[in-house]
Amino acid sequence: MGSYSTSEVLNAAAVGVHHPALRLHELDLKGSMSAEELPTTSGLENGHQAPFVIGVAGGASSGKSTVCKMIIDQLCDQRVVVVTQESFYYGLSDEELVHVHDYNFDHPDAFDTDLLLSCMEKLKHGKAVDIPSYDFKTHKSISCARKVNPSDVIILEGILLFHDSRVRDLMNMKIFVDTDADVRLTRRIRRDTIEKGRDIIAVLDQYSKFVKTAFEDFILPTKKYADIIIPRGADNSVAIDLIVQHIRTKLGQNDLCKIHPNLYVIQTTYQVSNVLTF
Repeated sequence: MGSYSTSEVLNAAAVGVHHPALRLHELDLKGSMSAEELPTTSGLENGHQAPFVIGVAGGASSGKSTVCKMIIDQLCDQRVVVVTQESFYYGLSDEELVHVHDYNFDHPDAFDTDLLLSCMEKLKHGKAVDIPSYDFKTHKSISCARKVNPSDVIILEGILLFHDSRVRDLMNMKIFVDTDADVRLTRRIRRDTIEKGRDIIAVLDQYSKFVKTAFEDFILPTKKYADIIIPRGADNSVAIDLIVQHIRTKLGQNDLCKIHPNLYVIQTTYQVSNVLTF
């Protein structure tokens, strides 16, 4: 069988011409597309397979960490790492520590987003990075950074991940965990009093002064950027199962590209479906 360009096949299909045993690898793709236009999910760059980056955002105590753990548990056959936005809090100065109860930890300016971007770029290019460790009792970054190696899947988790367009552009999938406000408040009280040693009065005061307002002003508006919204958070096991299935499909395409470095995995479109049908 000869080689046909995609334009020839589509034109022939319009007038009813049938090409028997048509195979996608025999289409003259390069004759009809430039190198920049060739569709691919290989993500190869200098021999390195680009990781699949998942962003998990939502209000404080919405269940983001639990959702991430459920995804990791189901992707047990893949290399997965989690990078949390909380690791990139700015350390507080001595003056800010004096008035720590007046500091808004839920504001975009509380995070060192440039450092987060720098670490993510290195991971995407196959380089190991040192992720800062933040102490929530002293409100400073501590010296023992966590070394993170490149992986097949990187899960970014944080309340304000979708706020900065530069961070959003890093992600292949964006998930928003949507949990009732009363449930989030109850979880926050339990977490901050037990895990962080805070007084319940201080927790409630911080919630009413900063957390609730920041959620309405900065976090909730970013819900529109999500590809997937998970109502009820980790309780929605059906949604998480579907997400994991989609990730596995994408990773399966990447595995093909690792075995066949010159392979282009064409995304399913209306036109491609027509070619396959004819």
